[in-house]
Amino acid sequence: MGLSKKNKEALTAPLFKDNPVTVQVLGICSALAVTNKLEPAIVMGLSVTIIVAMANVIISLIRNTIPNRIRIIVQLVVVAALVTLVSEVLKAYAYDVSVQLSVYIGLIITNCILMGRLEAFAMQNKPWPSFLDGIGNGLGYAMILVIVAFFREFFGTGALLGYQIIPQSVYDAGYMNNGLMLMTPAAFILIACIVWYQRAKDESLQEK
Repeated sequence: MGLSKKNKEALTAPLFKDNPVTVQVLGICSALAVTNKLEPAIVMGLSVTIIVAMANVIISLIRNTIPNRIRIIVQLVVVAALVTLVSEVLKAYAYDVSVQLSVYIGLIITNCILMGRLEAFAMQNKPWPSFLDGIGNGLGYAMILVIVAFFREFFGTGALLGYQIIPQSVYDAGYMNNGLMLMTPAAFILIACIVWYQRAKDESLQEK
């Protein structure tokens, strides 16, 4: 199974020109809530990527057997099962991170990116393209989370992933961490900057 032009588009488009957060404006709530530190942002991004990819494949495999009137319910059941599985794995192997993410892992069930890809793509396409679409959208979402979390943690605490990056001598010289970066408005500002940069670079995203 090679990557045809259509498959490449399904995988790469969500990373930049059709990013689920900055272009489709989906998954904003979790992007604001879990990006004050880099570690939970990475875990959240990977969790969503795995769940979207697996849910896309499952729905694609059974799409022709799902009655149209209950398709949303079936999609929710599939996603809920996968989210529960991921949540239990995190509790078993990364308990501290699962505590930081708290209810947000459970809320992946209602993440607009998931339901949007299942309804718009997996229900109309075969498993392989659906898998690539899930990976692409998950990584596009994760990329924004990681970028925002990087700047918030670095400028808010002077550290990344628990390691002090800004040396003590800089603080002794008068430097202070930016407390605003640890607050939700900072995530709004950073996402807005990413949206501005992306639209400035890509004319196809600019309003005519």
